[in-house]
Amino acid sequence: MEQYTAEFGVFGGSGFYSFLENVKEIKVETPYGPPSDVIAIGEYKGRSVAFLPRHGKLHQLPPHKIPYRANIWAFKKLGVKRIIAPTAVGSLQSEYKVGDFVVTDQFVDFTRGRECTFYEGPITTHISMAEPYCPELRGIAIEALEKLGVRFHRTGTVVVIQGPRFSTKAESLFFTRMGFHIINMTQYPEVVLARELEMCYVNIAVVTDYDVGIVSEGNVQPVTQEMVIKKFNENIGTLKEVVKYIIEHTPPERHCKCGEALKDARVGE
Repeated sequence: MEQYTAEFGVFGGSGFYSFLENVKEIKVETPYGPPSDVIAIGEYKGRSVAFLPRHGKLHQLPPHKIPYRANIWAFKKLGVKRIIAPTAVGSLQSEYKVGDFVVTDQFVDFTRGRECTFYEGPITTHISMAEPYCPELRGIAIEALEKLGVRFHRTGTVVVIQGPRFSTKAESLFFTRMGFHIINMTQYPEVVLARELEMCYVNIAVVTDYDVGIVSEGNVQPVTQEMVIKKFNENIGTLKEVVKYIIEHTPPERHCKCGEALKDARVGE
């Protein structure tokens, strides 16, 4: 049976990997069940890349039902060292405008009940999450966005909510007043699981809407699913260019600290 490997893992739909050559779709088994869908593996500029639609090809998996552990484990099984994770986000601050890109550097978790670790015991294991996103990949993503000449933010804190519903005005105003910048439903536990398996991870977010807290204080439309999909699709071309740039310009030989075992194991806590 043919063995497949990939250096990069990308979360994105079928239209996302149109620039790859020699694409093959494969099924990957994991101890955590099947991933969200089949994985497409191909090449770009001589680099091997695996694509997986986070929500499934038909967008059939809501955020709280995504098999995050299976997805990350499948990438690791294929040999992936770096994960590129584009997402749609809502804006919590007026300076983060619809159509802007954000190279996320921090997250705040407001989800509940998600299977969020590979470390289930019997030894209690702690990993460092002070800087959850890979600094090397973030720097390359920033360089790509600068060259493309689009409006973007070098940093941003994403608050991750459970979904699939959007926030109430009260919740959204709370997040805004806490100083969080953008809001999303999938960054947790995805980025944490990648760190646990010692893979670099970068999130390039596109602002598709203003969250309802901003709506309550200004003259903008409240978020809808249709609005999110429309704005995200409008920016897929730019997202593809950023992904391509990261793949092409990431040095294969450089050792990044995200690839180290950043864990502090303690027994009996």
